[in-house]
Parts: sequence; structure tokens; C-alpha cells
Amino acid sequence: MTALICGSMAYDTIMVFQDKFKHHILPEQVHILNVSFLVPELRREYGGCAGNIAYNLKLLGADPLIMATVGKDFTPYAQWLAYCGIGQDFIKVLGDNYTAQAYITTDLDDNQITAFHPGAMNHAHLNAVPTDRGIRLGIVSPDGRNGMIQHARQFAEAGIPFIFDPGQGMPMFDGQELLDFVELATWVALNDYEAQLMRERTGLSPEELAQKVEALIITKGASGSLIYTGGECLEIPSAKPNAAFDPTGCGDAYRAGLIYGLLEGLDWPTTGRIASLMGAVKVETYGTQNHSFTLAGFKERYHENFGHAF
Repeated sequence: MTALICGSMAYDTIMVFQDKFKHHILPEQVHILNVSFLVPELRREYGGCAGNIAYNLKLLGADPLIMATVGKDFTPYAQWLAYCGIGQDFIKVLGDNYTAQAYITTDLDDNQITAFHPGAMNHAHLNAVPTDRGIRLGIVSPDGRNGMIQHARQFAEAGIPFIFDPGQGMPMFDGQELLDFVELATWVALNDYEAQLMRERTGLSPEELAQKVEALIITKGASGSLIYTGGECLEIPSAKPNAAFDPTGCGDAYRAGLIYGLLEGLDWPTTGRIASLMGAVKVETYGTQNHSFTLAGFKERYHENFGHAF
């Protein structure tokens, strides 16, 4: 039941500006822009695609392995992973780098100004996919460019099926490079915006792309998701959240549901619904790793949403 989660580990520093940016950024003065925002509200969250996927997968009872490069400031995150029972065997600490981190300031109109420092993530290629740990499947999620290319090739060479999840990393690759990933991958997971970008860059429709893999999954937020497999398109309904506070990390939670279903050998309609419910559970909580549940409770919510058990 082991899955290797390749991707970023990051700190997210989230600040709230109790006003509107437009009151302080004057269009006619942007050539001499010099502004400061007082942010009395601040949160520092554990994040990164690999960390988020592994956290959610652990909640479902699986035993994920994270493969990532992090920096000299990683100790608090390492302590959190240890508390969660998530292995760190393939997390490489680079002492002359900082862990990737995003600084996000949000105003009262929900506009955001973000600065992202990739740090150690840029050195993801220093890790190699292990072939002696009984890994059942993997995922290549957003990470350093060279690392993503290398890990996809290593999964394929080792005969380990994997999900290609380009996410925010998609702009780093041209059409041919994206097609190369697809040719190596077993499954591809995209959101609806990424699916459109994939189509523009590769010239392939979702139906054509799906012919190259065992399944193409496209998420559509509250509108559910689509799974193209076996020559058909399955429409997966969204699950109903009890509240909607923060969509950040819902895609990672959904992907953890996909991996769980694949590890368990479940069919695609069931796997898609598990993934959908994972996204709904995540949106109920601020931050990407602050929600929790028991597997029994999760199965009960699954039955409530979809009318049958899994």
C-alpha cells in the first residue's frame, strides 16, 4: 500500500490586509510604486503539493512516502510530519537553501499579491525514485522542472505506474515536453483550466489525450469532475461540504483520493467519488493540512453523499 509522492514541500505564509489594494495602489503612479500594507492577521501553514497529498492520503489509512528537497528551515515541518506518522526517508535537506515558501497577502476584495521563493525545490533532481521499497505507484506533482522530468522517466524505467499532475508547474513545459510526460504516465490529472492549457499546447482534445493513458481526470471544482477511461467519459458528482471556507489544497486532497482508490483497486466511479469527497472535506477548513477525520466517519459521509458504501 505504498505510494511515492514526488513534489514540492513549502511553507505558506498567509496575511490579510484589512483594506483594499485599490485604495493604495494608484494606477497613474505604478512607475514609482512603493507601498506597505499593515497585516495584523497572519498564519503560517504547512503546504506544498507533496506534503498536502501525503497528509490526505495518510488520513485515508495509506502509508505514503514523500520524495522532495527542502531547506535548512525545515525542522518545524519535519516535526509535524513525524506527529502525523508520515515517513521522511526520501526528503533531502539542503543546508544552503531555504524550503520553498509562498507569501500571500489578501485584501478585503479577495485580491491576492503573492511572492513565491522556490528555494530547495529547484534541486528536486538530486533525488531519485527508489526501486527497492515496494512502491505500488507514484505521482509526479509540481516540483523543480528538472526533477519532474527526471522522476517521470525513472518511474517509467522502473515499471512503476504513476500519475502526471503538472498543476502550477505546467507553464514550465512546452507542448512536446508535456506530450513526453503523457507518453510515460499511466494516468493524467488536471483541473479544467490546466486541461484547456494542455489542449492549446499539445493540440490534443481530452478524448485524444485519454487514448494515450489509462485514465484522464479533469476536476471542475464545485461542478464535479470528469474521468475519461476505456473510451467513455464518467461524470463524477461533487460532494457536499458542510461549509466552504478555503479552497486552497482541494486539488491535492482530490488527488490523494485518486491514489487511495488506485491502491485499493477500486473502480473509477468509486475512486472519483472518494476523491470528490476528499475535496469537500478540505474546503471546510482554512489551510491545507488542518482538517482531520476517521476512516469510519469518512465512509459514513460517502454513504450520505452518494447513497452507497465503498
